[in-house]
Amino acid sequence: MRNSQLALVGAAVAAFALTACSANDKASTANPATTTTTTTTTTAQAMADGVTKTTDVFGAGCAGVPQDAKDEGSLQGMADDPVATAASNNPLLTKLVAAVKAANLVDTLNSQSAITVFAPADPAFAELGDAKFTELAGQPETLGKILQFHVVGKRYDADGLRAAGTVKALTGQDLKVEGSGTTMTVNGAPVLCGNIPTKNATVFVIGKVLTPPAA
Repeated sequence: MRNSQLALVGAAVAAFALTACSANDKASTANPATTTTTTTTTTAQAMADGVTKTTDVFGAGCAGVPQDAKDEGSLQGMADDPVATAASNNPLLTKLVAAVKAANLVDTLNSQSAITVFAPADPAFAELGDAKFTELAGQPETLGKILQFHVVGKRYDADGLRAAGTVKALTGQDLKVEGSGTTMTVNGAPVLCGNIPTKNATVFVIGKVLTPPAA
């Protein structure tokens, strides 16, 4: 009789142990799944906002940006300023800055919360010729439309642009993005230096002034 009682007690203990192990196994498998989901969501959020760091920039044209971090035109200096102010300190973009001022768009660009700017480098404006540039500078409305065709009302990094394929400029017209990295183009214009961070925009220096299609 005593042996039978001992056997029953032993079986009960074994059953309890198995139940406890099963519960622990479920708990241990649940936590990694929760962690993975949280991590994935956080990563997706980081990618979706289009914000970049100075270490994310790419392109041969970046060599023309001042390298001294104390220089306001350097990548570090530009990162803290709104986009029009940041561009005004960059030696690659003196013609663009003059055009933005002529079109009275400095405050408009600086006040945006999150935009993408395709910024033609000085040689791109030089291809227009001094006479054409002077003519456009005297037509703020026309010049303003051209410049707004270089701005997207959402902030993208290079990966975001590549994934989107087509983005819409402030003029309401489409800009086609092709390639990736150093082969990326926007409406056929090569990206010379991409993923430049500013306070309210991600900037891509391009090698051509984009012309809006006729309405």
